[in-house]
Amino acid sequence: MAQKGQWFCIRDEALKNSGKALNENSLQELALRYVTRYATTRHKLKSYLFRKLRERDWADDRPAEVDAMVERFVELGYVDDALFAKNKAASLANRGYGKRRVTQALYQAGISEGDDQQALALSDAKKWDAAQTYARKKSIGPYADQLADQDKSRKQLQAFLRAGHDFDIASRFVFARPGEEIEPEQ
Repeated sequence: MAQKGQWFCIRDEALKNSGKALNENSLQELALRYVTRYATTRHKLKSYLFRKLRERDWADDRPAEVDAMVERFVELGYVDDALFAKNKAASLANRGYGKRRVTQALYQAGISEGDDQQALALSDAKKWDAAQTYARKKSIGPYADQLADQDKSRKQLQAFLRAGHDFDIASRFVFARPGEEIEPEQ
């Protein structure tokens, strides 16, 4: 049994010896398996491949050309950052998250500024629907059973802001009475 703190060393050794050292073909097979299984970005694919190289070492004399392999996958259409960004934005908006939260998720996925334009436009277009979804899921404002007290309203407003919504939209939902019909701004 491993002592406290030894687990990390044992795990690292197990990962290091988890398979044969990689060569160009085996690295490409790993990359193909990854892109067929997951929707991904350039950044995520590079991170995955570099992690696999750390875990299993490199067998060839010349260095691994991860960047060239990723760019080849982009040219073949296996990786499309703009499409990933658009799908991520739509998914987050449908779950009730606002533009700031979408921007944060795209940044974490490694989406560059040019590839996020359609996603951010989609997020802007769906901001009212996303706020309504969030309010309905959390029983806030017009979807609440009873009017919230001042402390609860403050917490609901903070939660709305953490979900990436603008203060104006968040406050309109939080301070609405239960059952009240809120019209979107024109």
